[in-house]
Amino acid sequence: MAEKYDHKKVEKKWQAIWEAAGMYRADEKSAKPKKYVLDMFPYPSGDGLHVGHAENYTATCIYSRYMRMKGFNVLHPIGWDAFGLPAENYAIKTNVHPDESTHKNIKTFSEQIKTLGISYDWTREIDTSSPEYYRWTQWFFLLLYKNGFAYKKKAKVNWCDSCKTVLANEQAEGGVCERCKNMVAQKDLEQWFFKITHFAEDLIKDLDTVDWPSSTVAQQRNWIGKSEGVEFGMDISETNESIRVYTTRIDTVFGMTYVVLAPEHQLVERLRAFIKNSAEVLAYIETTKKKTELERTELAKEKTGVRLDGLEAVNPFTGKPVPIFIADYVLGNYGTGAVMAVPAHDERDFLFAKKFDLPVVMVVCPHYPSPTCPVLDEAYTGDGKLVMSGEFDGLTSSDARERMAEWLEKKEIGFKKVNYRLRDWLVSRQRYWGAPIPIIYCTMCGEVPVPEDNLPVLLPKDVDFRPTGESPLALSESFHNVSCPKCGMKAKRESDTMDTFVCSSWYYLRFADPKNKTAFAGKGAMEKWLPVDMYMGGAEHTVLHLLYARFFTKVLNSFGFVSFKEPFMKLRHQGMILGADGRKMSKSLGNVENPNKYIESDGADALRLYEMFMGPLADMKPWNPNGIIGPRRFLERVWRLKQKVLNTADEKAIDSVLHKTIKKVGDDIEEFSFNTAISAMMILVNEMEKLEVISKGAYETLLLLLSPFAPHITDELWHDIGNTKSIHLASFPVFDSSKCIASEITIAIQIGGKLRGTIVVERDTPEDTIKGLVLARPDIAKWVNGKIIKKIIMVKGKLLNIVVGD
Repeated sequence: MAEKYDHKKVEKKWQAIWEAAGMYRADEKSAKPKKYVLDMFPYPSGDGLHVGHAENYTATCIYSRYMRMKGFNVLHPIGWDAFGLPAENYAIKTNVHPDESTHKNIKTFSEQIKTLGISYDWTREIDTSSPEYYRWTQWFFLLLYKNGFAYKKKAKVNWCDSCKTVLANEQAEGGVCERCKNMVAQKDLEQWFFKITHFAEDLIKDLDTVDWPSSTVAQQRNWIGKSEGVEFGMDISETNESIRVYTTRIDTVFGMTYVVLAPEHQLVERLRAFIKNSAEVLAYIETTKKKTELERTELAKEKTGVRLDGLEAVNPFTGKPVPIFIADYVLGNYGTGAVMAVPAHDERDFLFAKKFDLPVVMVVCPHYPSPTCPVLDEAYTGDGKLVMSGEFDGLTSSDARERMAEWLEKKEIGFKKVNYRLRDWLVSRQRYWGAPIPIIYCTMCGEVPVPEDNLPVLLPKDVDFRPTGESPLALSESFHNVSCPKCGMKAKRESDTMDTFVCSSWYYLRFADPKNKTAFAGKGAMEKWLPVDMYMGGAEHTVLHLLYARFFTKVLNSFGFVSFKEPFMKLRHQGMILGADGRKMSKSLGNVENPNKYIESDGADALRLYEMFMGPLADMKPWNPNGIIGPRRFLERVWRLKQKVLNTADEKAIDSVLHKTIKKVGDDIEEFSFNTAISAMMILVNEMEKLEVISKGAYETLLLLLSPFAPHITDELWHDIGNTKSIHLASFPVFDSSKCIASEITIAIQIGGKLRGTIVVERDTPEDTIKGLVLARPDIAKWVNGKIIKKIIMVKGKLLNIVVGD
């Protein structure tokens, strides 16, 4: 064995051996229990892989390698989210066709990933822009269409003028395009939608069955936005019309002092003849059309509106009339498009009432039994007991809501109702680089689905793919050279393409059976591998991809294609890696870190270790270009330890720490606490270095523990000490619980007297070892870099304080 560790030679050697042996292929015939581990697949941008990708892929690689060692048949595949705006915008920028640029980028990504030693099953590689794949994306569209879950309608949509396309609500949160960050506008367009709202209750309920971060579950619940309330009618004086309103706070109904209709509410047009100031009303409606939903509903904005002179609505509980307004803070697509306004108990109603000098009547009091509860400077939105509410006085808010709902039902005026904030998924895109929508328009037969045996509907090549606001496919002669499948007459294809999130809503299914030519995946293959056991990706996809993939699974389950109801049983998010300057990595800032540089200088194993050692995986962390030095030196120490290996050496000297490390590393891998697992292995190496000789068994155990993290160097050393098969075919060590009596302590880390973190170590860990581990941590090093360490004060078993000076 060479004295010096040559990472280039070792890593290139073992990557070739693993690939030739098909080391990481999932075994379709194995009787072992399965474990499906999946990364959110990347879109192949022109920038190539960055260290953020490496963090994600290294984490799941460690977990996958560990699970194989634990006796599982692991499916860990890779593919490419190749359609969509990112790839198309890159092609526009470089003036290269997206098909050419995308596949060039895929080649670059693939090479970079392989140099990291990621244990993917490359035989299952998929590409969403390939006709073999998007044939089934189109099949899914037809499945939804034929069962009433895909439909076309004219609707207000989010339009991004910069990207020249429509965006789903989830892609325009806060009124901002998720891609270019420009403000979106509202447009009335004919668009295709998927009926995700049909599954709203299941999408909420089944969140109880998955192991996801609590913040992600909460965000999905909030986005779906379930509310329980009542809907009831209010007669409009001097007409035969009535207004239907929905409220979750019927307990405040005696405090209603006006009613608000959305400017686009259909009643406004029907009541036009009764409105004395119709010209003013129509002018306000035109002004509202120019505003986005965000602009209309922003709490801080000044409230605007117009009273409908000559009209009043009757409160069924009091029999008294209240004025009717139109105001843009009420939306026509939420609830009934009408609001019973109770300014004493709603913030927006309160601001509106103050602007228009309307009465504010408090009817829910937190100070009951005060006879009156005057409103002071703001609305009271909490619960309490009712006052000035007739027969309901003295009831708690919750009791009143129940009693009032019963009263409405008894009078046949209203009923209990559940509403959802969630809206149907808008999937039309006026762009080229996406899966064509498989619909044909015939002047005789109307809207006709493409027959399944005619799929895929191929993207044409005779197009100018640069965006104009109209789909580029509309101008392709070859694309529209089609006959109606029903009557045979000349017809025209749908020109819009599908949102790229449609492609990624089912890709996890395709990995189970990627070569299937007769179905999106065979039932037997899906029964064997699905659902996904461990899913890893960014939290930014919480209300986009994750929600859409769950919707697709609900659809397939309802039609009997799959037996499970949730696609991803366990989900974890990696934190963002920031630039060395603490800002988000960006080409414009010049702070993007390419992993190739570090693989070249220090090796893939060192990079993998550094990325996992930076701090807790889920945390946001700044990159330190010098941070890889410590992990590299650690690997060199492991390399040199081989010289101490002696078959006849006694293991007893490190027996306890060895078994505690086995337990610690195994537990931490399963919890994705990779940084603390590495710390434990560093402590073990420290103890081994103190010995004159090390038993072969103890050294093998160290290599086995380290192998998921640093696969190349461990396979090399494994063979150097006499083993013939790859270390990645060996079993994970088993600890002896009698030798793992808990002796860990948590030590607070202070810098200049301020708490900057903690470290968990064995109770008998030497002070010098603890100091070394603390100073090696990137999250601690940032506080002392560039400063002089004057002294380090240790309070045994409790505290380590680093005193620094300039």
